[in-house]
Amino acid sequence: MIMDWGKGILLSIIGFVVLIMTMVVISVRMDGIELVTENYYEAEINYQDRIDEESSALRLDRTVITYNSLDKNLLLDLPNGTNGKIQLFRPSDSNLDREFLVNVIDSNRTSVSLLELQPGYWKVQLSWTEGGKNFYEEKKITI
Repeated sequence: MIMDWGKGILLSIIGFVVLIMTMVVISVRMDGIELVTENYYEAEINYQDRIDEESSALRLDRTVITYNSLDKNLLLDLPNGTNGKIQLFRPSDSNLDREFLVNVIDSNRTSVSLLELQPGYWKVQLSWTEGGKNFYEEKKITI
């Protein structure tokens, strides 16, 4: 069989269409495609505030979030009287996400146990108020 230009172009177009249709079928059948946050547009509007809070946290002369992998806990370096919120975000499964309120009363080092969390990749998002100013820090950990 002799291959000419017309047959080559036709086979290329058919191959391309089959490839695209295969990709569409695969993407439609995928499970677990979830938004990072339910209120995506509201979070996008407040994103500049988050950037300002992150830059304020970077100007602090201390590391606020420290992960101890041996004890499986987070150590938070926050002053007395600080109120905040920790969000433990699991990108692969939103059903595993956790949220804790933090109220520092006794000491500067607050410990948060992570023993009940499943092993894997987690994002720790801490937002807190210190001296009337809002701060935000994020740390990626593997349990």
